[in-house]
Amino acid sequence: MPSRNQEEVLVPSDSSLLDSLLRTTPQLARIAINPSYELQIIYTQINRDAQNRPTFIPHTFHLNAGQYFNPASLVKLPIAALSLEKLNTLNKPRVTRNTILATGAAFHCQTPVRFAAPADSDQTATVGNYIKRMLLVSDNIAYTRLYEFLGQRPLNDRLAQLGYPNTRITRRFAPCDTTANRHTNPISFHTRQGDTLYKEPAKFNPRPYNSPLGPVFKGRAHQAGGRILSKPYDFTTANHFPLADITTFLQTILFPTSVPASQRANLTPDGYRFLRRYLHATPHQSGFHPYTSARYFDAYKKYLYYGRNPKLRRQPALRIYNIVGMSHGYLSDVAYFADSLHQSEFMLSAVLYVNRNGIINDGTYEYESIGLPFLAQLGRSIQQYEAQRPRQYRPNLVAFFPAEPIR
Repeated sequence: MPSRNQEEVLVPSDSSLLDSLLRTTPQLARIAINPSYELQIIYTQINRDAQNRPTFIPHTFHLNAGQYFNPASLVKLPIAALSLEKLNTLNKPRVTRNTILATGAAFHCQTPVRFAAPADSDQTATVGNYIKRMLLVSDNIAYTRLYEFLGQRPLNDRLAQLGYPNTRITRRFAPCDTTANRHTNPISFHTRQGDTLYKEPAKFNPRPYNSPLGPVFKGRAHQAGGRILSKPYDFTTANHFPLADITTFLQTILFPTSVPASQRANLTPDGYRFLRRYLHATPHQSGFHPYTSARYFDAYKKYLYYGRNPKLRRQPALRIYNIVGMSHGYLSDVAYFADSLHQSEFMLSAVLYVNRNGIINDGTYEYESIGLPFLAQLGRSIQQYEAQRPRQYRPNLVAFFPAEPIR
């Protein structure tokens, strides 16, 4: 019997087109036909009319909102967007994404970020810099600071208002228990001279969240405290973000007018441009000082098409706007591709589970040997198909190849 909290989930039929594309390539077919990889894919064709207005046609493979996967860093996209929205809602002219943000501590597992005004503005604790760190290299500390800035209850209430009632973002990326994650830190904004412009007290969510799927256990065993425990890992109170939801969320950032106004975050045109800039930029291309070292290569956060391969250089004619996840054996990428060479575009989302030994948290996953090569081949196969796909109207992609960067 399903849990009383578990809703009936409708599983869409697989797309015959996507199924055919997967089976054409042996490297893809091996994963697609093996249920242990828990593969889910959404391939969205985009067709334009004579006025360049897009229509979205989704093709899915094994998409199942009732099958839990750990979203990992996919949750950073709504955190980024809703942090910018909160700044707009505060309506404090001197409190912007570039204003210094200090974080206090008021409960166990909370750590402070005290006021500081470094000479290098890229090193300053600001909402804007935290977003850059999340979107460029998937920085977990930056995510935690903006989770704390938003607060657990306001964050999830807002997601429900936007049309994501089954999404749960309930955990920091830090070793905090469920109770500690319901408590979030006091915050304050300051001028570079140290004057306080705005502050909020610590927040507490009095009503804990559980998974809308009911109890969720994965794996045959898990590691905790340096020991292997012979029982599944409990994801019941973990973050939860179905693949269709994060795909739609990315669409609302890139194509806001394609969804009703009630489903869009309250962002300014400048806010949209800012998010788009750092969704596609590579660490070096961004000009963001903390990521100039060779460690942060072009494909650092590009799994589809590039497979996070440090030897591959970006192709200037191909823009990939994306968010990725890698944790507990789950590997995911949710992306929009704009190809100016072939005048083509599409969205592609995928998640798979690569944990051959079935032990969670032991650090032994097949990301490099299976997961990333699969996502690279999947992205290339769909890109090649899209480059040849007939269209009545070729897209005008100038909005996705802006002449001037935004910092």
